[in-house]
Amino acid sequence: MVVDERGTQLGLLPIPEAITLAGERGLDLVEVAPNAKPPVCRFMDYGKFKYRKNKRAHEAKKHQKLMRLKEIKITPRTSEHDYKFKLKHTTRFLTEGNKAKVTVFFKGRQITHAELGRIMLDRFVEDTKEFAVVSQEPKLEGRRMSMILEPTKKTRQAAHAPAKEKPVEKQEAVTQAKEEVEVEGETDAKD
Repeated sequence: MVVDERGTQLGLLPIPEAITLAGERGLDLVEVAPNAKPPVCRFMDYGKFKYRKNKRAHEAKKHQKLMRLKEIKITPRTSEHDYKFKLKHTTRFLTEGNKAKVTVFFKGRQITHAELGRIMLDRFVEDTKEFAVVSQEPKLEGRRMSMILEPTKKTRQAAHAPAKEKPVEKQEAVTQAKEEVEVEGETDAKD
């Protein structure tokens, strides 16, 4: 079965005749359904077809947002300032739409008090509850205990939303105010 470029069925044609017809029209003969009885071929510009297919795939990939896994490392004895610093980074990762893996490393004999690591991880969960949900519960593997946090649906949508621009009126008002301040500064300098 042969179909022309407009989708009109031309009927059953021998292969050599279909190839010459396609050549006369400046098109290619492409088999689109080889398993059908009889096989279906189509007249088309195959180069243009491949180009459009790649273009569609590229467009689909461009609108896709990758979610990366970022890791934060702490110990059971991490100081308060360091904890807040790492919490701030974790919050930033989550608001950007990425996952965060929080890992507690146990040094020396600290491994005997694994509950302290669990307390640190629970504290992370509590402090990030408005941004994240736990996707992998804390588990102990060797000398490290880790869990994975992922952004909530609301946080993820906010991260992928396009940034809003300032209205033109506000930008002009800010520019005008700056110019007025500069002019006033110049008159004071002349006096």
